[in-house]
This record gives sequence, structure tokens and C-alpha cells, in this order.
Amino acid sequence: MTSRDETYTHGHHESVLRSHRTRTATNSAAYLLPLLEPGASLLDVGCGPGTITVDLAARVAPGRVVGLDRDAPLAEARALAAGLANLEFVAGDVYALDYDDASFDVVHAHQLLQHLTDPVAALAEMRRVCRPGGVVAARDVDYATMSWYPAEPGLDQWLELYHAVTRVNRAEADAGRRLPAWAHAAGFGDVTASASAWCWSTPDEREWWSGVWSERATSSAFAEQALEYGLATPLDLQEIAEAFRRWAGDDDAWWAMLHGEIVCRG
Repeated sequence: MTSRDETYTHGHHESVLRSHRTRTATNSAAYLLPLLEPGASLLDVGCGPGTITVDLAARVAPGRVVGLDRDAPLAEARALAAGLANLEFVAGDVYALDYDDASFDVVHAHQLLQHLTDPVAALAEMRRVCRPGGVVAARDVDYATMSWYPAEPGLDQWLELYHAVTRVNRAEADAGRRLPAWAHAAGFGDVTASASAWCWSTPDEREWWSGVWSERATSSAFAEQALEYGLATPLDLQEIAEAFRRWAGDDDAWWAMLHGEIVCRG
């Protein structure tokens, strides 16, 4: 992601990676897929454990694909890519990409910009390494748009706490709505914006989502930061975890989260 002195709100706890591993090009980058062509070169910035990157590499093969992130998740990503001749994973800095100008046909980032202190600078650097006529694409969630049923005060507490933690980290939890503005500030003249949602409502989906977040609420970097910043107590975090489990146990439970998307040229 970046080597700057920034704080990644989620961290790389197993519960976080368990969530990230479910992401595919189909469920996380559908807006980009019609623009991909075999032979295109692609840079995937903030690739995490690499599940989206592997899918993208298959779409543009034999085009060169690079997945770039911090060191922490790269061993897992490299194992996933074993045998794919057109794909490599590297450690790097989104603010100072180690590539010449106009090196890639497509530069993509999923759920990255929300975690950065300077998303405009990151988009400008992504623009620099994209060839003229190429595409820079980004998708980020907008936490303020999260909706669930039934009402659960503990989940309201979680969302308020998440925003508070990200503010201390100088990140933007409600990034989705800001993507077009950030792209224009980064110098793009042609920006197409769209939106899509994830939704969980089946028993398996509810069990998965609540399981991920009940663990993250007490054990991940998010939990550690909430405690360190004095924004929550261990009891607060435990109550949030229990709220997720109560929500999942309701047969009528439903959850949706909206994402902003941008496709940028020029």
C-alpha cells in the first residue's frame, strides 16, 4: 500500500484476511471487467491477499499483471499466483510507484483510497504510471451508507466507533462518495462514476459477516487502535461483538453496504 507513516485501520489479522479472501473480480470489480482486454498490462495497487489480482490476471492474459502492497499479505498472494506466468506480486509504495511513466494500460485499486491520508496524491501517482488512453479505476466503500435490519444499538455504536478510529488515523471511512472529487483533484479530465453494493441476508452470509466482524471487533488492529486511542473499553468491544452475533441470529436480518466506483482517463 504505502511506506509512509500511516496507520492501516484494519491491519492483517486473520479475521481481516478471511474477509479479503472472498473478494473476486466478479464481486468486487464488475464495473471494470468490460474494459479489460487480453494482452493489457495491469497494476493492482493495494492487492492484499491477491484474490482479485489473480482473477484480473486471467482476464488480461497474456498481458503483464503486477499486484502491489505492503509486505504483510504478499507471501499468501504469491502462493496463490503460483504457476501464473503473467502475474507477480511486489512490495511497494502507492505514493512513489517504482515504474516509469505510462507503464500500464490499467491501474486498479480496490478498497485502498479510504485508508490513505492523501488519496489525491495516490491517484495522481496511479495516473502517472498509466499510459495515455489507459484506465485508472478505483472502488471504495462508504461506511455512512451501511444499512442493516433489525435495529441494533450495538451496531450503531460500532459504526460510530469505526468513524472515530479512522478520523484519528487521518483516513476517510466514507470514501465512496468522494472518489470523483478526488479524481478531479488528481488531474483527471474524464471521470465516470458508478456505484454497487454488497448485501448479506442468507443464514450463511449472516454467519460469515457477523463472524468476521465479531472477531475483528475484539482482536484486530481496529480493536487495538480503539483501545489505544481511548475511544473504547474492552467491554465496549465485547458488546459490539455480541451485537453482531445477535444480528446474525435473526431470521429477518439483512445488511447492505454501498461502494463508489470511478473509471478515470486522461
